[in-house]
Amino acid sequence: MIWIWVAAGGALGALLRMATAQVIGRVAGGAEMPMGILLVNIVGCGLMGALFVLLERFELATYLRQGLTVGLLGAFTTFSTFALEAYQLVIDGRLAVAAIYVILSLLGSFIALLAGIFLTQWSLSH
Repeated sequence: MIWIWVAAGGALGALLRMATAQVIGRVAGGAEMPMGILLVNIVGCGLMGALFVLLERFELATYLRQGLTVGLLGAFTTFSTFALEAYQLVIDGRLAVAAIYVILSLLGSFIALLAGIFLTQWSLSH
């Protein structure tokens, strides 16, 4: 049952991300950076923080918690779950681990993207 809630939340979150990013992208016009996704990530992280507090205060069934956090907001943003996990490391007093997690996540993801591009381009050209 939990998988259905996560999938439904994920589908809705992905659609909301696409629509929001497109609208913001049109409004921002020729901005130097992808403003739609930047705004989605910032707003989504704020929503994840608010949801975290609400879920701590109010008891919700696990399937609803997972549907809202992993599904809806996890698919709406590309950063909210990452930010929440980093925050949980900080509040657990694991500051060094949190810093390493943030740095490795950002740099590792970007390096992996570059490697994927390079290797695929290389493979297709040979």
